[in-house]
Parts: sequence; C-alpha cells; structure tokens
Amino acid sequence: MLGINVSEATVAKYMIKRAKPPSQNWQTFIRNHLPDIVAIDFLTIPTVTFGTLYVLIFLSLDRRKVIHFNVTDAPSALWTSLQLIQTFPFDTAPCFIIRDRDSICGTAVTSTIKQIGSIQKVISRRSPWQNGFAERVIGSIRRECLDHVIVLGERHLRRVRREYVTY
Repeated sequence: MLGINVSEATVAKYMIKRAKPPSQNWQTFIRNHLPDIVAIDFLTIPTVTFGTLYVLIFLSLDRRKVIHFNVTDAPSALWTSLQLIQTFPFDTAPCFIIRDRDSICGTAVTSTIKQIGSIQKVISRRSPWQNGFAERVIGSIRRECLDHVIVLGERHLRRVRREYVTY
C-alpha cells in the first residue's frame, strides 16, 4: 500500500510459523510399543542336496530375543498358523505382530492372528527396513552361523539352529 516492493521470500521469513500437529511416525510407534511387539519373518536356507528349507522366526522386540523358530521344507498358511498357536498359547499373545507380505501368510494366518487377540502390522512392499529387527537377526544368523555350516537336512538344521539360539 505504501508503494514499497517486498519479495515473497522476505515476507515468508518474518511470518509466524505454525506448529505442526503432533503425529506418530513408524519409529515412534515401535519405540512406544516395543514390549508389546513380536516380529515374524521367514529365512530360506539351501541344503547340500540342493533343496530349500524354510525357517520361521518369532522375535520379541523388547529384548530382541528369539522366542520361537521352526523348520520345514514345505511351508503353508496352515503350518504358519499352527506355529503362531504353539508360540502364543492361551493369553500370552503380544498386542502387535509385524510381518511382511509373504505369500505363505494367507487368510489362515490373518484369522489366527485375530483369534489369538493380536493386531497384525503388515509392512509395505519392498520395505524391509520396517521389519528391521527381524532382518538384522536373520543377517546375524546367516553371517555367524550358516556361512560356516553346510546344512545336510531338516534335522541337522534344527540342531544347528537350537545351538545358535542357545548361544
């Protein structure tokens, strides 16, 4: 109004900045609910006979402890559901279960997670960092254990796995 030309950058510099509403991102969610979260992930292992074994790992994020693991050569949704029920009997299920978008986890797994009283958090496609704790454990298992052992079969893998988890 006074005939003085002022640039937009100058006005923006002196304007009062509004505070953003507080929102919870993925890291904050995990930090707040760490004792109540379990991560699930599959690990594939080649054998000496060129077969493939699958290991299902349940990891408690509170202490980063492997709660349960099991080995199979033919995983299915029913087998995974059975592992969920065996891992969390009665009222011991966590509030949240983080899992990736494996094709092995079908509708049977989803309904089992609801039946045991947990809420599933499915990570985004091609985002392994969202299940970083489980990915880190799998990487450690590969580096510290499986890179030094040739797996003969399912029974051998169970023994090696049990000794490593105990260690």
